[in-house]
Amino acid sequence: MSMSIYRAIRASFLAVEKREGIGGRVRRAIGVPKLRNLSPFVLLDQFIIPPGAGFPEHPHRGQETITYILQGSLDHEDFTGNAGTIKAGDLQFMTAGRGIMHAEIPRPTADGSATIGLQLWVDLPRQLKNVEPRYRDLRASEIPTVVVDDGKVAVKVISGKSYGVDSVKDLAYTPVWILDVEIKPGGTFTQVIPDTWNAFTYTLDGTTNFVSSEEVLPIEQYHTVVFETTGRSVSARVPPDAKEGSCFILIEGAPLDQEIVQYGPFVVNSLNEAKQAVTDFQLCQNGFERAQGWESDVGKKFRK
Repeated sequence: MSMSIYRAIRASFLAVEKREGIGGRVRRAIGVPKLRNLSPFVLLDQFIIPPGAGFPEHPHRGQETITYILQGSLDHEDFTGNAGTIKAGDLQFMTAGRGIMHAEIPRPTADGSATIGLQLWVDLPRQLKNVEPRYRDLRASEIPTVVVDDGKVAVKVISGKSYGVDSVKDLAYTPVWILDVEIKPGGTFTQVIPDTWNAFTYTLDGTTNFVSSEEVLPIEQYHTVVFETTGRSVSARVPPDAKEGSCFILIEGAPLDQEIVQYGPFVVNSLNEAKQAVTDFQLCQNGFERAQGWESDVGKKFRK
């Protein structure tokens, strides 16, 4: 492959840790002043929830949330009657649509360790903003893994396609590809990106050398890397003499031709719609009728 076909890096920055929820912490990779959004993506958090912490009852409207558990397990419950647990390697896809209220609480671990994962917010197309909420799980056992470069690269194909391997399910309304990539020393990973799609990575472990159009840029742990839209592919490698490998999430998506207005947990297309979302939630109307008096079982420990 010629170096000229690789997408250049538009920006890279450290995802700084902050407090969120009750006792939780997040590293926000999208949804910060340096990157408010990257259509169709509105927010990406790496969350760290220690024992006794969590995200009790809260609303959403206008987006889909995709939650990927890296360590521990998370109990989920919403006001439509859906409830369940996702464990390490599992994902939960939730469509907020016209309105939903839910709680996300980690299940206690035997060793008292924190639950760690990623949550991605994906914007819904304008014509789907008012769909009824829905909720799906994707278990670790359902996710295909492709191993290439003589075993030095492993890719979990959560959604989309990589090295000729397709994901099992299409679980989001907006076209999104999510790849969990692990590179051992000496390995090289290359992924073709659909034309016009936006693409970014979030680095979980180690140092990854991303191949830009003119240079190779080493990116350390907990960094967001945003790529330009020109170029056919993204490529990354770990030098043969590196002491450790690296792991990152590559996320790609078709941009939406619409304004993104985020007001807290609501993702809409105008300021007036944001004000309406707040009113609807406060008055339990227009999609939030079931929020009136609703309390989750998983969040009851926060109501003592």
